[in-house]
Order: sequence, then structure tokens, then C-alpha cells
Amino acid sequence: MKYTLTIATLVLLVAACGQKDTNSLEAKKQELEKVKAEMADLKSKVSALEKEIKAQDPTFGKAAAIRVEGILVNQGAFERYTEVRGSAESRRNVAISSQSGGEIKRVHVREGQRVSKGDVLVSLNAEVLQSSLAELKSSYELAKTTYERQERLWKQKIGTEMQYLQAKNQKEGIEKRIAATEAQLDQLILKAPFGGTVDQVDALEGQLATPGLPLVRIVSASDLYINADVSDDFIGKIKAGDKVKVFFPGPDTELNSYVSSVGQVINPENRTFSVEVKLPDGSSVQPNQIAAVTFRDYVNANAYSVPTKLIQRDSQGQFVYVVEKKDNETVARKAYIQTGVSYNGNTEVLTGLSNGQLLVGAGFREVADGVEIEVAESTTPIAKG
Repeated sequence: MKYTLTIATLVLLVAACGQKDTNSLEAKKQELEKVKAEMADLKSKVSALEKEIKAQDPTFGKAAAIRVEGILVNQGAFERYTEVRGSAESRRNVAISSQSGGEIKRVHVREGQRVSKGDVLVSLNAEVLQSSLAELKSSYELAKTTYERQERLWKQKIGTEMQYLQAKNQKEGIEKRIAATEAQLDQLILKAPFGGTVDQVDALEGQLATPGLPLVRIVSASDLYINADVSDDFIGKIKAGDKVKVFFPGPDTELNSYVSSVGQVINPENRTFSVEVKLPDGSSVQPNQIAAVTFRDYVNANAYSVPTKLIQRDSQGQFVYVVEKKDNETVARKAYIQTGVSYNGNTEVLTGLSNGQLLVGAGFREVADGVEIEVAESTTPIAKG
């Protein structure tokens, strides 16, 4: 059944009516009522036709569904990481100096040389002490012989006890002086306290050594750590044993390690506390090398998270669009959420989502609440925090 009556036809009818008696108000009112009745009849026929057509073609009159990407919501760990700057330090990075003054007789090492514990580094002139030691040893032989004779006589009840005690005291006194002189001689020979590499040599042969003035610096890579100053905002969030990542921008290398100790005192000048990160033995890290330390300062083992860019806001709060099935249709629906921590492009969702829901991903800016959508398989799954 076709109806060809159009708006143009209605216009012609009105025009025709206007040609009758344009000066009669009553006639105009009658014609208006007649036209309204005809329009109501037409609307009823249009509605009936639309229902008949939709029954045979469900897509008739519908706007095309908006194609979007669906992202599956899963519960999992949400983590946040913070990066701080630090520098490599060694507990075996020491400057060796002399305990007594004297002329430097010989320098036994050079910069870059590997040394073992006990190797001689620098020798000072010891001629005076060596002469004193030789004299003391000669005196000791006489004192020892005298003591032994007095001891034998005393055992035979010959001589006095005082003579025996004087001989013993003289021998023991010389023994102590010999030991003290040998200790002084040992101080004139500087030895490596541990195995490592000679990093710097300031000693020059013929130069006078001053007590406390560095002569040789030795560095060992066997006890390295990263020292970093962390804001007091993270008090209680970093604990010994926490895993960290250490990145060295110079050589562009990264390694995994852990927090070995956490400082208990806040620096009043910059409101930071110190954190030490253990470095593995044998690493190619050098003392004072700059490093970026990344540690985890927040974790929620069972959290929902969504890409931060999907979160929108209206007068009722924050929301994301989720996929909803309704009356054989797939539509976008607002889901109001409460958010927590954000990190690395993702945001923790505390309430408003459930496991297995589909988020509207790509195309979310083109939809509105209740709009029909066509969901494509996700190609960009939610990344964990």
C-alpha cells in the first residue's frame, strides 16, 4: 500500500482554501480544523507504515552502530614505582696514610695496579730505627745471658734475690723496647689492608710523609652499594629486602637488586632519609657512578585497573563506558567509579567495576550513554601497574 500524499499536497490544499473567502474568519477556522484532521490521519498512517516496515526489516530507521574496542576487566596486582637518583659507593675505598713521619724511600705500586691484602705499597726510610733495633738486640743478648746466670745462681741459693730480679727486669725491659721498635718499623711500611686496585698514588720517592696525609688510594669492587636520598614522603613505604631496579645511564645498563638498609634519621636540610641498595660482586660499576634506582612504593594485590585515558567526568563524578547487552542490542553504558593510585598510564579502580566486564576502549569518545555499539576484539589489553 502506498501513500503519495506529501507536505506539498497539504500546502496546495491550504492555498486552495485560501482562495475561497479570505475575508471570512469563520471559514478560515473551519478550513484549519479540516487540515489538522487530515494531518492527524496522515501521522497515524505513517506510524502504521513504520511498524509494518520494522516488522519486516529490523534495521529500518536505525542509525549505524558505533564500532568500538572492548577491553576485558581482570582483577590483579596494581603496583606503583618511584625513581630516585643515587651514586655508587664502596666500603672498601680508602686512602692509605702513614702513622709516623719520615722520608719516602720507595713507592712499590702504580695507579691501576691490582694488589692483594698485605702487599707493600710504600716504604719510608727506616735506617735510624733499624740501627736502634740492632743496638737493642745486642744489649738484649747481654741482658739475657746475665739473667740466665743470675737465675742459676739464685736456684743454688747463691747471690741475692735483688740481683736476680734486677737481671730479669733488665732483660724484659729490653724485650719490650725491641717489640716497640719493631712496631715502629712496621708502621714505616705501608701495606694493602685488602685486595683491590690502586686508584691513586700521591706518594713521591724522597718526599717527606706527614701522618694522616693520603699517600695511596685503594678501591675494591667487592663491597659496592648505591646510596640514595629519598623524600620523607616515603617513610614506611620502603623496607630492607624490597626488590629494586638499578639503571646506570652512562653505560646504559640495568640490573636487579634489593634494599640492604634504610636510614632511620631524617636530614633536616632536605627532609630526606638514606637508602642503601646492594650491588652484586663483580659488577663493572665504579665508585661515584650515578644511578637511577626504581623501587615499588605501592602495591594492591587484588585490584581493578583501567587505562587512565578512558576515565571521564560529569556532574555525578568519574565514569567509564562499559559494554551492556539489552534487548538483543549492545549499548554503551556509563559506569561510575572511585579511583585510587595512578601509574604508568593506568589507574586503580576501587569501586564500580567487576571481574569480566568489558570496557569501551578505542572509540570511547564517540559514544554516549545508551548508544548502540559494535564491539571489536581488544588488541590493547590493560597493562598491569
